[in-house]
Amino acid sequence: MPASDTRQSPSVPLAALPEARAALAPDAPCVADEAMRLDNAAFADRVARAAALLTRLGVREGDVVAVVLANRAELIISLFAAWRLGAAITPVNPSLTATEMQYQVDDAGARVVIGRGLELNAKVVGVEELAREAPAAGSRADVDPAALALLIYTSGTTGKPKGVMLDHANIAAMCAMACAGLGITDSDHSLLILPLFHVNGIVVGTLTPLLAGGQVTIAGRFSPRTFLGLVERVRPTYFSAVPAMYAMLTTLPDVASDTSSLRLVVCGAAPMPAELIARVERLLDVVLVEGYGLSEATCASTLNPYDGVRKPGTVGLPLPGQDVRVVDEHGNEQPQGERGEVVISGPNVMRGYLGRPEETAKTIIDGWLHTGDVGLFDEDGYLRIVDRIKDMIIRGGENIYPKEVESALHTHEGVLEAAVVGRPDEVLGEVVIAYVALRPGAGATRDELHELCAARLARYKRPVAIELLNELPKNPVGKLDKPALRRLAQTLDHDN
Repeated sequence: MPASDTRQSPSVPLAALPEARAALAPDAPCVADEAMRLDNAAFADRVARAAALLTRLGVREGDVVAVVLANRAELIISLFAAWRLGAAITPVNPSLTATEMQYQVDDAGARVVIGRGLELNAKVVGVEELAREAPAAGSRADVDPAALALLIYTSGTTGKPKGVMLDHANIAAMCAMACAGLGITDSDHSLLILPLFHVNGIVVGTLTPLLAGGQVTIAGRFSPRTFLGLVERVRPTYFSAVPAMYAMLTTLPDVASDTSSLRLVVCGAAPMPAELIARVERLLDVVLVEGYGLSEATCASTLNPYDGVRKPGTVGLPLPGQDVRVVDEHGNEQPQGERGEVVISGPNVMRGYLGRPEETAKTIIDGWLHTGDVGLFDEDGYLRIVDRIKDMIIRGGENIYPKEVESALHTHEGVLEAAVVGRPDEVLGEVVIAYVALRPGAGATRDELHELCAARLARYKRPVAIELLNELPKNPVGKLDKPALRRLAQTLDHDN
């Protein structure tokens, strides 16, 4: 699409985007996956057909449509089709059990479920039907910016998953911030490898480039062995991934792959060790931009500057339009260098949790989203995430932040991943347990890792046990599954 036509594209309402792109540049590339390549005109036509089907099935303004699909073009088509009607989408992780899927469908009050081979107590339409309906005549519904657009369900590590309510204004604000922070323009091409049931995949990987006039290619299941070849073939300008994916890429044998199309890569979901950032930048010969955010804030709140000083070990500066602070337990702002809870205010903060007013009130206080993350601002105003409040280990009255111990372990060149949790102890309250996955071929031993910790950490912070695993457990969005590791730690009957 011509740059002059798309400079204002972030201001195009989401519901109108397919038609707007088709009117400006019908033949320009839009969305592709392993099965299809859609230009703007074809994408708009597919959205109109899907919207006509949803209308015939009774979907109206204010309804919710559930989509149970692996990453593919039809998921993005469904998203815009629902928005065209003034309805919202709740994307469902297709790897969930039928019981877990049913919970989300029921909790969201979904009128229709789009998927394949599903056995749910709901009106289910097959994905193959999305292209069969003739486009309906007439204009699309005007969608209020305050209308619900997405229901993103949390991972449920502290109980039943909660539906995060994001409206059109939340998403539009977040996409504009991401465009500015990452310098996204109509010449950008996103390679989508993160799941589309998560805000990072939806916002950074999909909506931001589309609103800027760029294009999206949806990759299949991520495989580190074939990924660099995919980059060479597809020629994207950027992709967003999580630390575990980057860690896997750095274990590959040296293979000549052309990654010169990339101008940056993005990391979110969890803090990334400085050593791993350096390895990735050497491997890909590209700038890695690390950010911080959460679903309740529509994806991102801070970013290490793409054009500016990037400080490994921090998650960067607050994005323009957001106010990010570090406060004590009474809500008082902490001075520079002092730890406290990270709180966020801005147009990207969620409307609340669906049907959970009490939990919403505990999370959003006087307009501030309380993240549950412990952080501090350094002398340059860069945010450093120390840990999750709930992950903090209290040993004999001393506070221990797992990330500090994990960072020490990551300084060993043989360590691929490290995760630290607390184990109940009758005398001390809790003790530190570390789980480590080694790089292929690395010969690091427990004794070496204990010696490393002894050299870098105060005695009370050192792990009483270091367990070596082939790989560390992850949750569906690629984050380390610490609840699973805590359960595993309770089964240990000896220290090592």
